Amino acid sequence: MLAVTVSVMSLLGCASAQPSEFVAAPSSSSSPSPLPLVSPSAASSPSTPPFIAGNPDGKAAIPAEARAEDTSRPTRVIGDGTPASCTSEEVVKAVAAGGVITFNCGPDPIVITMKATAKVRNANGPRIVLDGGGKVTLSGGGSRRILYMSTCDRAQGWTTSHCTDQDHPRLTVQNIAFVQGNATGQPVNDISGHGDAGGGAIFVRGGQLKVVNVLFKGNRCDPTGPDLGGAAIRALDIYRDGPVYVVNSTFEDGACANGAGFSSIGVSWVVLNSLFRNNNAIGRGANPARPGTPGGGSGGAIYLDGNLFTLKLAGCRIENNIANEGGGAVFFVSNDRTGTMTIESSVLHRNPSKGFQTKGFPGIFFLGARPPSLIGSKLD
Repeated sequence: MLAVTVSVMSLLGCASAQPSEFVAAPSSSSSPSPLPLVSPSAASSPSTPPFIAGNPDGKAAIPAEARAEDTSRPTRVIGDGTPASCTSEEVVKAVAAGGVITFNCGPDPIVITMKATAKVRNANGPRIVLDGGGKVTLSGGGSRRILYMSTCDRAQGWTTSHCTDQDHPRLTVQNIAFVQGNATGQPVNDISGHGDAGGGAIFVRGGQLKVVNVLFKGNRCDPTGPDLGGAAIRALDIYRDGPVYVVNSTFEDGACANGAGFSSIGVSWVVLNSLFRNNNAIGRGANPARPGTPGGGSGGAIYLDGNLFTLKLAGCRIENNIANEGGGAVFFVSNDRTGTMTIESSVLHRNPSKGFQTKGFPGIFFLGARPPSLIGSKLD
C-alpha cells in the first residue's frame, strides 16, 4: 500500500505550532507483538550469564564521561558471599545510604525480587553508583518500580532551593539488570505538572543519570496517557538538561502509553552501542489526546518531548518496536523547534508507526530544528 502524505497541525507532544508534513502509516497484520514478561528464577545457572546487554555490532567510541565508574573501592557491599544475604531490604538500605555500592552474593548470578522500591536520599552522595558486577538482576516482580530518585521529593530531602536543576545526586547504574518493574498507578500531576508517572524500572527527577551495561526487560508503566512514558526509564529535570548517557545497554519487551524504552521531557540523551527491541507504545489518541481517547501511543522505543534538547544514537540497533500512534522507533517533538537528532552507524529496522511518521524517516516522528542527521545508518 502506498503511504499517504498528509499535512496537519502539529499539536502532538504539546507542540504549539505550525503545520508539519508527516506520513500516515498503513496498518499491517504482520506487525510484531511484544514478548511476554520474563519470569526469572531465584538464581541463574553458574555457566550462563544472567544477561547480555548492548548491541554486539555497535562500534561507537565511548567518551570518558560515559564510561563505567570505578567501583574497586566500594563504600558499601550488599551481601556476605551467600545468595541469602542479598535481599530486597539490603538493596533498599544501601541505596538510601548512597555512595559506591557493589554486591557479594556468591559466585552464581542471582535475581533479587524487590519488596519495596529502592529510593535515593538526596543528601547521601553526592555520587551513587549501583554496580551488579554482571551477575545481579533486580526484579520488580511485575508489581512495583525498582529504583527512584527525585530531588523535588521532600520525603527524600531537599538539598537546594532549585530542585529542578541541581547537579546532585549523580546516579550511575552499571553491570546490572532491571526486569519486571511496574510504575502503573503513580501520580500523573504534581507541582511540576508531570508527577511521578512512568519509569517502571527507574524514575529520575533532578541530578544526573548514567546507564552502562544494563539490561531492561519486561518493564511496564501506565497503558494510557498523553505525555507520560518510560517503561524502563523516565527522566525529568536533569541537571542542565543532560545529557543522560546510555551505553552498551538493552531495552526489550517494555510496554507503556509512550516510550516503552525510555521517555523524558526537556532532557538530552546520548545513546551508544545499545539495543532496543520488541517494545510497544500501547496508548491511544496521541498528545494532546484526541477527543474520546485516553491519549498516548507514541515512541515505541523512545519518547522525547520539550523545547531545546538533543538525541544522539550511535552504534545502536532499534528493531521490532511498535507505536499505536507515531514513531514506532522514536518520537521526538521539540515544541519550539530548537531540538536536534543525530543517528550514526545505526540500524532502525521494522518499527511500525500505526498512525503517523515523518516522511522519509520510517519509524520516526520528528519535529525539530532540521531533519534528523543520518550518518552511515540504515532506516527501513
